[in-house]
Amino acid sequence: MPWFFGGYGYGLYCLFGLPALLLALYAQARVRSAINRYSRVPSPGGIAGAEVARRLLDANGLHHVRIEPVGGILSDHYDPRGDVLRLSPDVFRGRNIAAAGIAAHETGHALQDQKRYAPLVLRSAMVPTVQFGSWLGPLVFIAGFFMIRLGIYELGNLIALGGLLLFAAVAAFAIVTLPVEFDASRRAKRELVSQGILTPHELEGVERVLDAAALTYVAGAAQAISTLLYYAYLLAGAGSRRR
Repeated sequence: MPWFFGGYGYGLYCLFGLPALLLALYAQARVRSAINRYSRVPSPGGIAGAEVARRLLDANGLHHVRIEPVGGILSDHYDPRGDVLRLSPDVFRGRNIAAAGIAAHETGHALQDQKRYAPLVLRSAMVPTVQFGSWLGPLVFIAGFFMIRLGIYELGNLIALGGLLLFAAVAAFAIVTLPVEFDASRRAKRELVSQGILTPHELEGVERVLDAAALTYVAGAAQAISTLLYYAYLLAGAGSRRR
């Protein structure tokens, strides 16, 4: 929405957002490349992703966690509310290194939930606020900024600041997500070797897939932070023009 903030909005938007956007594009390209490459490398014994997840869950006493297929591409996730691990079709049925790595990573989240891993608990608690703030934040900020431009400074600034705080919650969520995802990958690699599913040598492909996926979360955090800084700069600029 840089058009709303006048001619300088586009320049500022590029200044704050372009590096994060380029990082996101690079991360997506790395993920596609890694998955395409290691989807062609068979898993030992031809074990499917769903079987990998089941073995790791059972080995850790998580027999109650269900494994279900879910539609989409890279839609894999663990739902702590229902104790369900959902895997996309390519991962659920895939008998390759990429599928094994992704299934193990999602199992890592179930292991975090079992241990009440603090960053995961915090992220789960933040979900309602973030879902609310991600769509409401821009609307609140624009409403406040529009009031400032109309000369209603005090109220407009207060409302815009409220929108900015919602943006801050989204950025905080993205930052908290980083240790959650990194730790899930660490647990996944450890469990794959300790349960004898992969050897340390075979783990190289999994590491490449999971490292590439981790970069997408770094890019997401960078985008959230750059958006927060962009709107903070706009609000600060509006205040300085008033003075």
